Amino acid sequence: MSRSSYKGPYIDPRLLKKVALLKVGDRTVIKTWSRSSEIAPEMVGFTFGVHNGKDFIPVLITEEMVGHRLGEFASTRKFVRHGGKIQKELETKAKAAESTVKK
Repeated sequence: MSRSSYKGPYIDPRLLKKVALLKVGDRTVIKTWSRSSEIAPEMVGFTFGVHNGKDFIPVLITEEMVGHRLGEFASTRKFVRHGGKIQKELETKAKAAESTVKK
């Protein structure tokens, strides 16, 4: 469910303070855990380190991102790959075949 329009967008006040202290074009990464904060026009051109639960993912804010949330650009899930033991065996056979072709 979206936020009521009369309340306005939620932007963490601490983020706005940090943005106000920096100059435009500064490449300093602003670390934040506030994934639910919306991206304001004042944030364009800055790099935010958005926490995904384990690491801080650097996100460079552009004009097209205004109105979206910071968490949308830092995925919390890591895709490893499909398959298991059988898939590994197929990949090792494919690598062995490639190395013999290259020689």
